[in-house]
Amino acid sequence: MQKIAWIGTGVMGHAMVQHLIQAWYDVSVYNRTKSKTDDLVQMWATYVDSIATISAHCDIIITIIWDPKNIEETYFSEHWILENIKPGSIIIDMTTTKPSLAVKIYETAKQKWVSSLDAPVSGWDVWATNGTLSIMVWWDVDTFTSISKILWYMGKTITYTWATGTGQHTKMANQISIAGNTIALCESLVYAEKSWLDLQKTIEVVSGWAAGNWWWNNLAPRIIKWELDTCFFVKHFVKDMKIALEECERMNLDLPWLKLARELYNNLMEHWEWDLWTQALIKVIKRMNNISLDS
Repeated sequence: MQKIAWIGTGVMGHAMVQHLIQAWYDVSVYNRTKSKTDDLVQMWATYVDSIATISAHCDIIITIIWDPKNIEETYFSEHWILENIKPGSIIIDMTTTKPSLAVKIYETAKQKWVSSLDAPVSGWDVWATNGTLSIMVWWDVDTFTSISKILWYMGKTITYTWATGTGQHTKMANQISIAGNTIALCESLVYAEKSWLDLQKTIEVVSGWAAGNWWWNNLAPRIIKWELDTCFFVKHFVKDMKIALEECERMNLDLPWLKLARELYNNLMEHWEWDLWTQALIKVIKRMNNISLDS
């Protein structure tokens, strides 16, 4: 059986790698904070304290790390992945990162006779736990055939994109949509509250009309219960919007709603902690309108 190296066991990665361990893959794990791998080791993963070692001794290296800077360091720093990986190996980067960085990894890996896929994921932590993530992956036939089963253990929807880097572009399109929909949802709920509407009944009605969507069905009920700790970290979302805006500048695109979303989320981080979740944007909208956060 193929030996898998898993680098990055944060909120999403930790849940995702469990599925591979439960499927009896030979999995080695690495994380800068070793304690975040302790329960994975109890599930029969092997902890390796060096990226160089884990890269040299595994057939498939999967990464899901914080941001482009850390991804670049992990792949290109001396003694790390691309300096130690063996020919014939496969790299799968599941981080949301810059499309240009995905291309750079692919081109460098190719020179070393290594296959590289960019395969960012979309979904909550609970989707990662349930193995129902959406995965956007660029692939070639031979490589995908050899790793497709691994991806299906983690996701229920796999979208195939047409060239390296396009997995990341697809994820950016997804994040731009999330930005706009979250603003619209929070503004709608604040309007409804200010109009003295019953918020639960408003959700029920709007969810069944033309404006109904995933946000109304899933986030709106959590927001009115002030459940701001289940979804997707603001700090990660701000990172994604930064990447999207950099790509917009490169392509000479002007997306005003995306700019507004980043401004509002920056406001959220200035007044509250980074480790809130995306639906916490309701705090900013209320604050802008002098509405008590206790209401």
